[in-house]
Amino acid sequence: MIKEIQLRLNPETAGNEMRLRAEASTHLGVDANIIKAIVPVKRSIDARQRRVMVNLTVRVYCDENPPASPLYTPKEFCRVSDGAPRVIVAGAGPAGLFAALRLIERGVRPIVLERGKDVDSRRKDTARIAREGIVDPDSNYCFGEGGAGAFSDGKLHTRSKKRGSVDQILQIFHQHGAQDDILVDAHPHIGTDRLPEVIKAIRKTIERCGGEVHFGARVASLTIDDHNTVTGADTADGRHFDGPVILATGHSARDVYRMLLDCGADLEPKGIAIGVRLEHPQELIDRVRYHSPAGRGKWLPAAEYTMLTRVDDRAVYSFCMCPGGFIIPAASEPGQLVVNGMSPSSRGTRWANSGMVVEILPEDIPSEYTGPLAMMDYQSDIERRFYADSNSQNAPAQRMTDFVAGRMSTSLPESSYAPGLHPARVDKLLPAGVSRRLREGFKEFDRKNRGFLSDKACVIGDETRTSAPVRVNRDADTLVHTSIGGLFPCGEGAGYAGGIVSAAIDGQRCADAAADYLKTI
Repeated sequence: MIKEIQLRLNPETAGNEMRLRAEASTHLGVDANIIKAIVPVKRSIDARQRRVMVNLTVRVYCDENPPASPLYTPKEFCRVSDGAPRVIVAGAGPAGLFAALRLIERGVRPIVLERGKDVDSRRKDTARIAREGIVDPDSNYCFGEGGAGAFSDGKLHTRSKKRGSVDQILQIFHQHGAQDDILVDAHPHIGTDRLPEVIKAIRKTIERCGGEVHFGARVASLTIDDHNTVTGADTADGRHFDGPVILATGHSARDVYRMLLDCGADLEPKGIAIGVRLEHPQELIDRVRYHSPAGRGKWLPAAEYTMLTRVDDRAVYSFCMCPGGFIIPAASEPGQLVVNGMSPSSRGTRWANSGMVVEILPEDIPSEYTGPLAMMDYQSDIERRFYADSNSQNAPAQRMTDFVAGRMSTSLPESSYAPGLHPARVDKLLPAGVSRRLREGFKEFDRKNRGFLSDKACVIGDETRTSAPVRVNRDADTLVHTSIGGLFPCGEGAGYAGGIVSAAIDGQRCADAAADYLKTI
C-alpha cells in the first residue's frame, strides 16, 4: 500500500526519522512496523508565526519497498545524425544549454557557441578578479560555460510556471547530478560548489548526442541574407557557422546589443532594478526570521527572507537572497564595479546577503540617455561611478544604519567580500531616488522584522545586474525576432526570463520554435 499524506510538524519531528515514522503511522492509523519507507515529496518551512513549522507531503510505503528512484524518471537523449539540420545556439547559460538539449530531442543538431571558457577554466579567471582585480571580458562571473548562474546559489525557484514545466527542468538538473532535495524543497537550490559539475554533465550529454560546444567563440556578427534573414554567425576569431540562431547571450552581453543595433534589429529599453548587496551575520537573520534568540538550532536551515514594498510608486524588493553565502565581484569588463551573491550547497558561511534594489523604468532616467540602449548606458555609468571611487574591485560600503541616517561609516563590519571594502557614501554614489526608496524600504521591513535594520549589517555597492536593460523584440507566437528572420531572442539577455529555471524554460520554447522554423525553409 502506498499513501501520500500531508503533515504539519515541528522542525525536530520533521527532521527525525523515528518521530516522522510515528507521526505517519498515527495519521494513517497503521502499525509503524509495517511502514517500509517514508519518501518526502514536498517540503516547506512556515516561519510566519512565532512557532516555526515544517509542511511536509510524504509518500508512505506500507508493506512494500519504494523503487530505487521514487521521485525521478530519467529522460533519454538520443544521438542526432551528423546530417541532421543545424541550429546555432549563442551562449551556454541555462537558456542555451536547455535549448541545445531540446533541439536534440527534436532531432536537430545544436552548435553551441560560448564566448567564455569551460567551467573549470572559468574558476581561475573569477579567482583573479578577487585576488588581483583583473577582469577578463570573455571569462568572468557573467560569461563562460553555465553563464551567470554557474557560480551562484543555483536557485531553482520560479513563479514562471505557465510557459513550461518547472518539474521537467528540475528532473533534468537532477539527472545530471543535482541533489535529491531539489525535487522536494519549495525553494530548491543546487549551490555554487555543486552546480559546475552539473553544468559539465549537461555539456557532455549535448556532445555525446551529436551536438557541438565551442568555447572562446564570441559571436561578433550575424550573416543576414537579402531577405533580412539570419543564415549564420561569425565569431571574433574568424570562424563561420551556418544555420538559424538562438540568441541566448545573457543580460550582460552589451557588445551583442550594440551589434544587433548595427544590424537594424528591433530593440527597446527595458526596466531594470538598481541597488546594493545587503550583508548581515547569518545568525542575526536566523534570530529575526525564526523569532528566537537561539536562532535556527539543530533542525532548521539557514533562514531566508524576502522583501517587497512600494515607495513613491516604485517597487523596492530583495533579489537573489543567499543564506549562508558570500558576496562576489561580478563585473564583466574592466573599469566596472558590480557585486552579486552566491551560496554553497550547505549554506554554511557566517553571512547572509541579498540584493536590495529599486525598480527603474525608462522614464525615470535622465534625458541625456536616449535610444534603445538608454537603460544599458545608464546602468553602465553607475557601475563605472562605483569603480571610480577606488579604481579597483575594493567595494564602497556603509553600515546599514549609517546608510539610512545619511552619514559616513567610521568602520565596517567583517565581510565575505574577498576583494575588500572601504567606507564610502554609498547613498551618494547611488541615484538619489534609489537611495531614498531603499531607506524607506529598510525601515518598513524592520517594522515587520525587528532587528533587521542593524549596525551589524552592511550595504555594499553596487547591485545592477538583476535583469537585462534591453528587450530584443520577438513575435509572441513564433518567437522569431520581429525585424530579422531566423533569429530567436532567448532567455534573460533578450528580456524574456529572470533566473535559471525561467531561462531554461525559455530555451526549450525557442528550440521548439527554431525546429519548427527549419521545416518551413
